[in-house]
Amino acid sequence: MAAVLRARTGRELQRYDNQIRLVAGCIPYRLKQAAGNQSGDLMSKLEVLMITSPNRHDLVFPKGGWENDETINEAACREALEEAGVRGVIHETLLGVWEFKSKSKEKLCGQEGACRGFMFPLEVTEELESWPEQATHDRKWLNVCEAWKLCRYDWMREALNSLSTLIAGKPVRPLALPDVSEPATIFSLRRSSGTELVDNGINAFC
Repeated sequence: MAAVLRARTGRELQRYDNQIRLVAGCIPYRLKQAAGNQSGDLMSKLEVLMITSPNRHDLVFPKGGWENDETINEAACREALEEAGVRGVIHETLLGVWEFKSKSKEKLCGQEGACRGFMFPLEVTEELESWPEQATHDRKWLNVCEAWKLCRYDWMREALNSLSTLIAGKPVRPLALPDVSEPATIFSLRRSSGTELVDNGINAFC
């Protein structure tokens, strides 16, 4: 009998840095091969996996709390398994780092509810038929241009561009951005440069 997969709950093991909650996530991707056709550039073959959010109509990438008993790469892989039901090979290269406030704490002053998120590429090698958070997260494969149009937040587009540049050698072609009707928390997106994180001055919505 196969072991039942369960999502982690609670925040007893949650990592913090000066009261900032540390979050790990990934963009699951694959290179789709058309039957009998090996031609075409990598951008045309690149697909990413997005998931639904509870009580929301937009699509996001898997992410969640980084805990004390795991590396940041292990945390990103765990979130992909729990939320999207996929396993794969994670890259060491960061797509980006951002800081934001959680939705429930965005109106509070100070650092309460502050988070710092780290995003990685994850090449999918296995899709599970059932997964721990299947009841609250549906999943959908999209080409990068479709995903770009569905990204609700600027940080997601920036991470998607980083993935496209890493895999296919070029960013997503700029497209008209969707309207954002809800107020959102402003956060700054940072890129990794060697061992340091350099603020590139980009503001985005979370």
